[in-house]
Amino acid sequence: MDLFSLWSVALTVLGYVITLFLIPMVLLTKKRQPASTVAWIIAIIVLPIIGGALFVFFGINRIDRRTRRKEQAARHIDRSLPGLAQYHVIPGEALTPQERRLMRIADELGGTRPTLGNKIEVLADTNQTLGLIEQAIQSAENSLHLEYYIWQPDRTGTRLRDMLVEKARQGVTVRFLYDSIGSLFLSKRFLKPMRSAGIAVAPFLPGPTFRERWSLNLRSHRKIVVVDGQVGFTGGMNIGDEYIGRSRHYGFWRDTHLRMRGPAVLQLQQVFAEDWYYATGEELTQPELFPDPTETGNISAQVIADAPAGGTRAFHSLMFAAINEAQHQVTLATSYFVPPLALLTALETAAWRGVRVRLLLPGKSTYLWTQLAGRSYFDALLSAGVEIYEYQLGSLHSKTLTIDGCWSLIGTPNFDYRSLLLNFEVGVVSYGIRVARDLEEQFENDLNDAERIDPEVFARRPLKHVLGENICRLFAPVL
Repeated sequence: MDLFSLWSVALTVLGYVITLFLIPMVLLTKKRQPASTVAWIIAIIVLPIIGGALFVFFGINRIDRRTRRKEQAARHIDRSLPGLAQYHVIPGEALTPQERRLMRIADELGGTRPTLGNKIEVLADTNQTLGLIEQAIQSAENSLHLEYYIWQPDRTGTRLRDMLVEKARQGVTVRFLYDSIGSLFLSKRFLKPMRSAGIAVAPFLPGPTFRERWSLNLRSHRKIVVVDGQVGFTGGMNIGDEYIGRSRHYGFWRDTHLRMRGPAVLQLQQVFAEDWYYATGEELTQPELFPDPTETGNISAQVIADAPAGGTRAFHSLMFAAINEAQHQVTLATSYFVPPLALLTALETAAWRGVRVRLLLPGKSTYLWTQLAGRSYFDALLSAGVEIYEYQLGSLHSKTLTIDGCWSLIGTPNFDYRSLLLNFEVGVVSYGIRVARDLEEQFENDLNDAERIDPEVFARRPLKHVLGENICRLFAPVL
């Protein structure tokens, strides 16, 4: 037997050993999502070594070992601060039965209460959004808190970093929390000026141990800016040149972000404080970080944060409930569309009930396999009467949902397994027509730069496309 044959036999045996070892591990760790369990088992059997390596990096969720720490953070950073009670919405006859039901669900899932008196601006232009964030940073007098999934060390990221450095030198307390995988290119050299200026810098995950660094799941997908506890920003936009249309590869970047004033900003501050404690162990409970709002509006809203700990997934359940409550129309924009079965059924059922359901999805995606997996759902949705549009002007990165023109969700979660089951996400639920109307107007404008999927044309697509879609769909729960 030659050397090549020996290596072949050794690799085959190693593949079987890995398969026999990992399949029981998959069965023990994947309890809530049978589809995810099956997808990982198929990957390990078909590609024993490669599939096994992917499971080690992407499939093992080690959040259980940190759940106690996360719960401890929630206790230390009390979500029901006494100062917020005066702004809580009291469900009464002024609300419709639909709004009361959705409000109760959001209360239970999010651990927060809707607050009165918010001013919320929907931002559709990423250059305008960046300008407003820079303006808010420059106006800071006491504290600046920033948490991002992706912060690129390019021209845009460097400019914003230098602004933070300057504010720190002026005596403003600055804390910067970034995701270790999303912001992988933030080097020690890039961060050194921040630390030298006294900025507290911390990575979110993975943790410090070698075992924790194996896992590429459990990302902090949040985008948060809180200035002096008075002004807050959140939504889909990260920090980097591509997010303001400076990348030739991505082209025009379409995203949706929010600027908030009012008591809901304190809830956004609470989310950052919990994450900061979770990552660093430092408690942020100082009263000056949670001041009474100096500027308010007339919008009722609450901030919802979701994390892959415990048995409930807030955004998955909230989206499911909201779609099922729809009586007239649903508009959904998302940059990644790989829906869990329950949400797919909710969309189809709403359309069968006569609700006008419209989806706005990217015409081109960062990850081809994700887009192919998403298109495998189109046949059933189109048969139910769902209208599907693919954005053509550039990169679509918005994450918005409106129900009947009177309820809306804007934030960081996409309509896919990863956002809804594996990531740390944050969003803002708004009650009433103000925000929903702005989002629906933007949705209509975006349709001018989108192509509607024709059911008859789509049904005649080449078989190789169908094959590619269905293969990618097998791995949908792990994409």
